[in-house]
Amino acid sequence: MPLFEMTTDQLVEVPSTTFAAEQILERADLQRLLRAKLDMIVDDVLVVSEEFGAFADARRRVDLLGVDRTGHIVVIELKRTTDGGHLELQALRYAAMVSVMTFDDLVEHYELFLARVEPDAVEDARIRLAEFLEDVGGEEAILSREVRVVLVAAGFDREITTTVLWLDDVYGLDVRCVRLTPYKVDGRLLLDVQQVIPLPEASQLTVQLRRRQTQARAAGSDNRDWTPYEIITPAGRSEPLRKRRAVLAMVTALHQAGVPAADLATAIPRSRFLPVNGTLTGEALAEAFMSAYPGSRKRLGRWFIDAPLHDNDKTWVVSKMWGTNTEPVLERLLTLAPADGYGYEPVSDN
Repeated sequence: MPLFEMTTDQLVEVPSTTFAAEQILERADLQRLLRAKLDMIVDDVLVVSEEFGAFADARRRVDLLGVDRTGHIVVIELKRTTDGGHLELQALRYAAMVSVMTFDDLVEHYELFLARVEPDAVEDARIRLAEFLEDVGGEEAILSREVRVVLVAAGFDREITTTVLWLDDVYGLDVRCVRLTPYKVDGRLLLDVQQVIPLPEASQLTVQLRRRQTQARAAGSDNRDWTPYEIITPAGRSEPLRKRRAVLAMVTALHQAGVPAADLATAIPRSRFLPVNGTLTGEALAEAFMSAYPGSRKRLGRWFIDAPLHDNDKTWVVSKMWGTNTEPVLERLLTLAPADGYGYEPVSDN
């Protein structure tokens, strides 16, 4: 649909322009700007790589690679042309290639991405990704092989739209087409963003149906490790505890036995056992923690604020984010035990 300027007398059509005419480049301009404002084209997706090229043929590169909170990898391909080129075929090849990626694969590529765009956050790549995927298991998330595809272009020819609609209708493939139309108005370049497939009115229903189907399949094939652990101390055994509680129980028991918090921190990955100054509890601790670590403000529930350790005029807080590295951490903590009688055992659900 054209864009109109509304005056008191009439509607005046505003002519569109092209990215080529305005010297807007795909990678240097469009891709960079969309990456910083990704919710314009797709909601709730974390970008983990740009110009992703970890394929046997290094010439093949995904413009933007992301993951959504349900554990679906998202391939985003961009063209500034009005016909879309062969965007859909290219994206499908990429989707097939990345469909076997694991959580650890994503961490590796996310670290490389952060090293370029946010170097100070590289060491937090794993915990950031785990927090983003917390609803599907965090570090133990099993990524779906059903890759989502987002095609972004100044236009799509009939071949592309026909192919996309067929893939959706027959195979249930989640492919979205987003059209970008630039306008030049009084020397300013404006951008109209329109989702053309699926129609926005039907998009939410489609998402809900797919999510229901995915959850049903996951219920029958969930092989994540939910193994509970008993923590053993000279006082006896704990009840079976999930990973996060097991780590907290071990840390607390060792600290109560006289192991300094600073020593415990040497056995725990960085950013999962953090201190604040003062002997604090409750709201005072929460406020001090968010002030010392601003990134925790929206994720305070991912920390054991209600079970702090007080040591040498500092208050230490344990993270709730634990997964495949639980046992290695428990092993390292056991090396700090001041006496015999400390240990842990996985508990079979059978």
